[in-house]
Amino acid sequence: MMDERLQTEIEAAAFRRLVEHLRSHPEVQNIELMITADFCRNCLAKWLKAEAEARGVELDYETARERIYGMPYAEWKAKYQTEATPEQRKAYEERQKRKQASQ
Repeated sequence: MMDERLQTEIEAAAFRRLVEHLRSHPEVQNIELMITADFCRNCLAKWLKAEAEARGVELDYETARERIYGMPYAEWKAKYQTEATPEQRKAYEERQKRKQASQ
């Protein structure tokens, strides 16, 4: 049985491992993550910012993105982001329609 502090430490370590995994796979595009899992690196940054603010810690979005990407977003985008293909755009739009229909 684990106490709340230990659980938080384990969850934080798993989060850091997820972030490191995404950093080590820049070939995986955000749109692919959105199509498949309905979240991306930018979502993680938004969640990080929201959780910081919920605890009274000011964290701007660009700083949160840098913590997720491991570098300024503009730099990551220039190095790794590719243009979404028509197929990816269509799959993303279909995913969003399904998501809206289920709400």
